[in-house]
Amino acid sequence: MRSAIENRVSRRKFEKEPITDRDKENIISLINQLNEVSGLTMEFIEDGSGAFGKLRKSYGLFTNVRSLILMKGKKNDKDLKEKVGYYGEDLVLAITDSGLGTCWVGGTFDKDELPIDSGEELACVVVVGKVASPSLTEKVVRSATHRKVKSMEERIKSDQPLPQWVQSGIKAVLLAPSAKNTQKVMFQYKNSTLSAQIVDDYSMDLIDLGIAKKHFEIGAGGTFEFGNGGIFRLDSQKNAGEDIT
Repeated sequence: MRSAIENRVSRRKFEKEPITDRDKENIISLINQLNEVSGLTMEFIEDGSGAFGKLRKSYGLFTNVRSLILMKGKKNDKDLKEKVGYYGEDLVLAITDSGLGTCWVGGTFDKDELPIDSGEELACVVVVGKVASPSLTEKVVRSATHRKVKSMEERIKSDQPLPQWVQSGIKAVLLAPSAKNTQKVMFQYKNSTLSAQIVDDYSMDLIDLGIAKKHFEIGAGGTFEFGNGGIFRLDSQKNAGEDIT
């Protein structure tokens, strides 16, 4: 997963050739495992190209989109969006390790073209496919939407020196995707307790919170509780001797 964090970039142009049956089976197996753990109802769609077929929805930013993962769950799940980000990034990183390209997509697609049950909420989709070298359009979009990555000091507030596990976690967070590359998730380390929060004023914000928490866990070793402002529990065996709460 650490190598996938470093290698993952958002891809918007895919080859016309569909993914292999083996890749499809592996993705579906991963989705089933994560759904069982999370209570989500994520779903692989072999051909969801119709959702990206209207220029007014996709703005021409995507090419040859075919396979999609519907990032969804029950409407009454209070942590739905955060879980979508948290478990979805697990899925995205595993797919990255397999050699396929992905992109989180929040709104530039036609939801009416996708099968969603009445009791479910579709938070976003992840597009998946075979990729070649980045196209000129991808390079332009990446240049336009990606500001300089914020520094560690801009992402965490602390009243004490940061132990190595916190630094390792934040370094992984700096490589996390976020909507419009806003990098809004903030961490706080006070009284030897670490938490994560975001100003929730955009539809993708809680998804970004889940993604950032997942990256921190991979970098630091431990587990976050769900919720805006959720507390991190350090893996005491990995970090024996650290002052933790």
